[in-house]
Amino acid sequence: MTRALVDIESITENERAVGDYLLRYLSTLAIRTGGVAEAMVVSPERFNVYAEWGAPTVVLSTHMDTVPPFFPSSEDEENIYGRGACDAKGIIAAMIAAAEKLIEGGTRNFGLLFLVGEERNSAGAEVASRSPRGSRYLINGEPTESKVALGSKGILRYEIIAKGKMAHSAYPELGDSAIEKLLDALEAIRRMRLPEDPVMGKTTLNIGTISGGRAPNIIPDAAKAELAIRLVGDGKIVDQALRSAIGDRAEVREILSLPAMHFASLDGFATDVVAFTTDIPVLVPSWGEPFLFGPGSIHVAHTTQEKISKRELLAAVETYAQMTRTLLGKAEAHHA
Repeated sequence: MTRALVDIESITENERAVGDYLLRYLSTLAIRTGGVAEAMVVSPERFNVYAEWGAPTVVLSTHMDTVPPFFPSSEDEENIYGRGACDAKGIIAAMIAAAEKLIEGGTRNFGLLFLVGEERNSAGAEVASRSPRGSRYLINGEPTESKVALGSKGILRYEIIAKGKMAHSAYPELGDSAIEKLLDALEAIRRMRLPEDPVMGKTTLNIGTISGGRAPNIIPDAAKAELAIRLVGDGKIVDQALRSAIGDRAEVREILSLPAMHFASLDGFATDVVAFTTDIPVLVPSWGEPFLFGPGSIHVAHTTQEKISKRELLAAVETYAQMTRTLLGKAEAHHA
């Protein structure tokens, strides 16, 4: 199943085909086992996939979309390779296999939620947050090296846009270089002091793209950079510092803001802290108290070497099933 999912290209905004695959599979499983599966519409061409067996106390969730570029699956004795192998199509396969294992053992009152858009703006999670199904706990899947994460960093994404005036490059005094304004703004950003946290570590900043200008012999009238800041604390403090550093050199457009999150541990499961961001800030509290766990390493996600260990993938099936049973028992004890 992991290889089949990897081989369906689903770069963000192109998730329709993989959604169709999952909806068909889960609809067939649901009909056979007394569950319900449905498409949760996000836009005319995009939808989340949701399935439940009984009233869902626990929901396992991850995302269907991937970053570019697409490349198909391959495997050797130890690993499966391909775009989405660990982020997060292997996790989808492990969650479905765990669901089948739970159903076979007579466990009910859980669901599966697979989302679009996590890699860009959490569009699927935004829609799901407005349609909760009453779950008390959410198990979110991302590559955490098979450890339960105690926290994940937040994110601020920006476009920094500078404007200038075109002129012939032989007469620069007649123009106003947008690129020079942008470079000055970016240098001020790079000098910012960024917060640290004893659990989460350091706030980090990445200048991901720079574009602008028209030709070497034209003073540029427009330039733009895209930034991603990984948060460990209050995003408002970082936002104010960034806007102050840039001043009037450029326009600041906020694209995405998700807070840093702290999570609970589960007895008997190894723990860690991760530096990436997930759909969890958007899904809670609507879908319940969150836990973050998944096979695979984030260090190979978003790379041309993306892979997942077959051994770790198979072990995750039992871990997801065990986590679900543990949380169902916790809910029953609390209710009693």
